[in-house]
Amino acid sequence: MLSCCLTTLGCAAREHDNHSSATTTTTAPETDAALVIDVRIAGGSVTPTDARLDAQVNTPIDVVVDSDTHDELHVHGTPEHTFAVVPGTGQRFRFTIDVPGRVELELHEAGRTVATLLVR
Repeated sequence: MLSCCLTTLGCAAREHDNHSSATTTTTAPETDAALVIDVRIAGGSVTPTDARLDAQVNTPIDVVVDSDTHDELHVHGTPEHTFAVVPGTGQRFRFTIDVPGRVELELHEAGRTVATLLVR
């Protein structure tokens, strides 16, 4: 009976530790660990256009946008994400992808694919 209780306590402690780690990772900015994609929308032109990039499952991806117009950035991944782009500089959108595969980042108003990520 005592070993059963200790086993249960051990599992509870591990669950608590995992939960604490996840909370720390989620709240602590880890810009160095993130894939950063710089996007510029100016005068009807978008850069980059369909850049091919490698990414890792559950690793943060930051899209930093400088724009002279409104648009919508859509991430076609699992989960999907949509971000409103407004005129301004240094807009930062952070997300992760949970499922490996090909993920497109597109601007709806401009009708352009900014990047295609190969998520492993």
